[in-house]
Amino acid sequence: MGNTYKRVLLKLSGEALMGSLSYGIDPDIVQTISEEISEVVKSGIEIAIVVGGGNIFRGIKGSAAGMDRATADYIGMLATVMNAMTLQDAIERNGTPTRVQTAITMQEVAEPYIRRRAMRHLEKNRVVIFGAGSGNPFFTTDTTAALRAAEIGAEVMFKGTKVDGVYDSDPKVNPNARRFNSLTYGHVLAHDLKVMDGTAIALCKDNNIPIMIFDLSVPGNIRRAVMGESIGTIVGESCEVS
Repeated sequence: MGNTYKRVLLKLSGEALMGSLSYGIDPDIVQTISEEISEVVKSGIEIAIVVGGGNIFRGIKGSAAGMDRATADYIGMLATVMNAMTLQDAIERNGTPTRVQTAITMQEVAEPYIRRRAMRHLEKNRVVIFGAGSGNPFFTTDTTAALRAAEIGAEVMFKGTKVDGVYDSDPKVNPNARRFNSLTYGHVLAHDLKVMDGTAIALCKDNNIPIMIFDLSVPGNIRRAVMGESIGTIVGESCEVS
C-alpha cells in the first residue's frame, strides 16, 4: 500500500491482551503494545483505540450460559473499561498523553464519549481509547470500532488479532488454508469470512473505511501497519480479491 496515514483507528481484541495467559491481562504484552503506540504518535500520526473485553468477560458466552443477553453485554462493556484503563496507564508511562472515553458514564475514572472532544484530543496528539463499546447491548466492539472510525474521520481501521490476516478457512484446522492479501467488502460479506461481524463490515463499506487485519503478536507490527506496510489482509472497496 505504502500509504502514510494522518488519523487511524486501532481495534484491539481483549484476547490480544492476554498473551499466552488463559485469562486476564499480560503486563508484558500491554507494555509492548503501548511502546509501539507511543512510537506511532511521536511520528505525528493521530491514533484512537477501541478495545474489546473478551479476556475478562464475553457477553455472548454469558448469554449462552443462561444470563440475560443485554445484562451479559453490559458486563462485557465494563470489562472493556478495565482494559482501556490498563492501556492508558501503560501508554502514559511511555510519556504519551492519553484519554479514556466511555459510552457508559463513569465520570470518576473516564470522560464520557463526546465526539468533538475526542477529535480535539487527537488534534493535540493525545491517544484516545474508547471503552464500554457503543453503550448498547447486542453490538460488538468490532461494530463500535467501525462506528467510531466513521465518527472521528479515521482514514483506516486496523484490527490487531492473533492471526496474520484473513484465510479462506481456519488455518489452525486446515494446513492448506489460503491467506488473502486483499479482499472487497462484498466478498467478505458474501462468503461470511470471519473478519468482523457483518454490521461492522457494512458500516465500513458504507463509509468507505478500509480495514487492515494483522498479527498483533509480532513486535513492530503496529508501526508497520500504520506506516502503510502490507503485512496482513486489507479489505476495501477498490481492493481485488488476491
